[in-house]
Amino acid sequence: MCIRDRVREKLIVVDGFSKTFCMTGWRLGWAIMPAELADKVGLLVTHSFGCTASFTQAAGVAALDQEMDSFVMAMVDDYRVRRDLVVSTLNKIPGVRCPTPSGAFYAFFDVSSFPRTSDELATEILEDGGCAVLPGSDFGVASAGYMRISYVSAVPVLEEGLRRIAKVLSKYS
Repeated sequence: MCIRDRVREKLIVVDGFSKTFCMTGWRLGWAIMPAELADKVGLLVTHSFGCTASFTQAAGVAALDQEMDSFVMAMVDDYRVRRDLVVSTLNKIPGVRCPTPSGAFYAFFDVSSFPRTSDELATEILEDGGCAVLPGSDFGVASAGYMRISYVSAVPVLEEGLRRIAKVLSKYS
């Protein structure tokens, strides 16, 4: 028996449609596994959280029917533009440092130079600026002093949100 066959007997791959097809919130995924395990996982899934709605399944099929490579590459290009906008704009705000992320569609930026915690700043940005960001502490103690912002929105929405963040933070410079 070759190594490929031995690995195939033990390999489990689980993924979803959220990132590749911009279907966050649809809770649609897939898995590849040995048939005998798939039968047991199918029972677990059905009895744990029910079946996926038919319209969600149809959306997944539609996503897979597209010319996947060109669709994904177009999205990668779109997200690169949004990422670069978010990073460059955040880095222009005095006291903020934002490294360029290499994946996903979130920027994780450093606000530790401000006289408030990231929790306090996130609340202030929400209440005074009407813009939602997540404090780094939501991701663990080591991330305190950072905030996370998503760049999935359209460029004009991102520009407005960044303007609001800058306005709130400007009172500390």
